Amino acid sequence: MIRSKCWKVKKMFDGIPKDDDLELVDEILPDLKDGEMLIEALYLSVDPYMRIVLTESHIGGTMIGEQISRVVDSRDEHYPVGTFVRNFAGWRHKTIIKHENTRRMPDLGDLPLSTALGVMGMPGLTAYFGLLEICKPKKGEVVVINGAAGAIGSVVGQIAKIKGCKVIGFAGDDEKCKWMKDLGFDFAYNYKKVILDDVLKKSAPDGIDCFFDNVGGDFSVTVLQHMNSLGRVSICGIISLYNTNQVHSRPNEQPKDLYPIPSTVMDSKQLIINTYDVNKKWSDEQWKEGEKQIAEWIREKFKCLRDVILCLFTTSYVTSLLSLFAFRPGLSRVCLFSVLVFNVLCIRVLFSVIS
Repeated sequence: MIRSKCWKVKKMFDGIPKDDDLELVDEILPDLKDGEMLIEALYLSVDPYMRIVLTESHIGGTMIGEQISRVVDSRDEHYPVGTFVRNFAGWRHKTIIKHENTRRMPDLGDLPLSTALGVMGMPGLTAYFGLLEICKPKKGEVVVINGAAGAIGSVVGQIAKIKGCKVIGFAGDDEKCKWMKDLGFDFAYNYKKVILDDVLKKSAPDGIDCFFDNVGGDFSVTVLQHMNSLGRVSICGIISLYNTNQVHSRPNEQPKDLYPIPSTVMDSKQLIINTYDVNKKWSDEQWKEGEKQIAEWIREKFKCLRDVILCLFTTSYVTSLLSLFAFRPGLSRVCLFSVLVFNVLCIRVLFSVIS
């Protein structure tokens, strides 16, 4: 008998996610069959996109998410006990899967295992491709990033600096801004304390060439008005709308269809604006190339990756977290779910960005 635990979606989110939207349940899994393996989760992804991906069809099912797991029993000779696998089993303790339901693990070398869900995983590759393939920054150009202290934005800023750009980042509190300056950002602003139009005039007097947008909304409208002709915009997310019903009421539309582009800007500046799905747009071979380059940058340039930070009860640095998987009595579901509220208060988490 195989006992497990699982976070189930109890009801659809309405506004900010609430504690009773999820429930922790016990499960009994069947015995393994030929070709199957039993995996135990080590790290779970907690990313803002989860807030808008859930639909009515997920009610009663496992909370979505990616995980890094260890094979603890196997009837697949290609996946012996002890093998690490990456998969989309969701927020589960133990899972029975087949090899076709796993994803290729990146070549981590001496990097921490958790980076396969962070800078060497979806967040890192989203930053890599979104900046280099969509924005195509050139040395000396000005790059603006909002949500710049998050798992994706912080990597975008560091890559932009490697490419010789002036980097202007925005985040939601002073500690994040201090950290962004430590990462090498030229300017780091707490958007809650500044007038956006004024600081852009000051820090980018000759205009903005590349805009990596994680936020959308009024913030983006202002930045677009400061873009240079033929500027490039990479739409990674629209988190300003995630806790509203606006995105969910138009589920078949892409972020670009919801994007606030003033007609005067579009007519006069001929901006190149693109959204993308990093899991679909680039091939596995391109992912491997990106992983290899990121790993080289980590070892040569990225700040303090090897200082994996454990935080207890409080962290305000990051909008994407990796949860150490510990299903224990009394563990609040808010601990695993807090990033979706964008007010992180988490027990036993690992940063999924370089810090």
